[in-house]
Amino acid sequence: MWNVTEAALEALAIGAGILGTGGGGNPYIGKLEARQQLRMGRAIQVVSVDEVPDDALITGVGGMGAPIVSNERVHRGDEPLAAMRALERHLGRQFTHVIPGEIGGSNSMTPMVVAAQAGLPVIDGDGMGRAFPELQMDTFTIYGVTPTPGALADPRGHLAIFDKVSDPAAFERYARAVTIQMGGSTGYAFPPMTSEEVRRTTVRDTVTLAIALGEAVLRARAGHVNPVDAALRVTGGQRLFHGQIVDVERRLVGGFARGVLQLDGSGPDAGATLRIDFQNENLIARTGDGEILAVVPDLICIVDQDTAEPVTTEILRYGLRVVVVGIPAPAMLKTPEALPVIGPAAFGYPDVPFHPLPGVYGSGLAKRAAAV
Repeated sequence: MWNVTEAALEALAIGAGILGTGGGGNPYIGKLEARQQLRMGRAIQVVSVDEVPDDALITGVGGMGAPIVSNERVHRGDEPLAAMRALERHLGRQFTHVIPGEIGGSNSMTPMVVAAQAGLPVIDGDGMGRAFPELQMDTFTIYGVTPTPGALADPRGHLAIFDKVSDPAAFERYARAVTIQMGGSTGYAFPPMTSEEVRRTTVRDTVTLAIALGEAVLRARAGHVNPVDAALRVTGGQRLFHGQIVDVERRLVGGFARGVLQLDGSGPDAGATLRIDFQNENLIARTGDGEILAVVPDLICIVDQDTAEPVTTEILRYGLRVVVVGIPAPAMLKTPEALPVIGPAAFGYPDVPFHPLPGVYGSGLAKRAAAV
């Protein structure tokens, strides 16, 4: 068990912003909320999956909705906590731990805030190893955890309980519809899990990975060396494209930010073009001649070319000079069980095969741990 510091939150915001593949909400806002909890004298503790006792009761907490709505809407700051308390009342039991539903973006920070508010530890892991737009796209439900009971809460204090929805895709539709009616942004708590379920279904050590990634970027900036290189060493990723954003088509559809990003190449990619389709998160990157450079579930991340600051989908704009980075997905996302749920066909690309990027997700973290 270890305590999260303000410095760790700074690093987490960068690392989770990169791993979020454009989605998960802007980590800056979540960082401010978590930092405020620390400055109020509250502690945020993180435990490894193996430290969770056998009799633990765990739930995922986070925010649901389109990132662009979440950023613009005024929040109370306790919506996920309110959802968790409602779920506890429904179950007649109290949770002992919380876990990120996804490590990407602001949803890496929300469990930190809830942990401080409730005095519970955060588990070092999550259900995606990145961010995905839909609720059924996590390793918890992919590997057999029932998604409900679950709860949603909005800034007005309204609560919704889903008592029994056994089909994760149906739960996504119902929860998305309620979120839209609640204003397009809610806090959530689900699914309730035992320690055995968490050990079996969690993408492990992703909080540590995100912090290590952010620390590497910050050290590179301070040392005046290339921060993109530093990020690639930690994640096991590679450069896919250098360029400038020349067009962004973005619209809010069905509670998602959907759109297309166009880039003109620069440096080694001068004269080339790249198109990235996104649904909250970046889904597929292909050149102007149709070559696919990377596709979901591998991570397609956009960072500032000079600072490696993550560029999330809601802040994409004309003129930004960026590097598109590809990071191999965690092994749990590339199995025969997972790919029908989170592979290209699940996002409307039935004719696009998944050819995984080379490398190992977070391989630089493993090397760092071995050196220590």
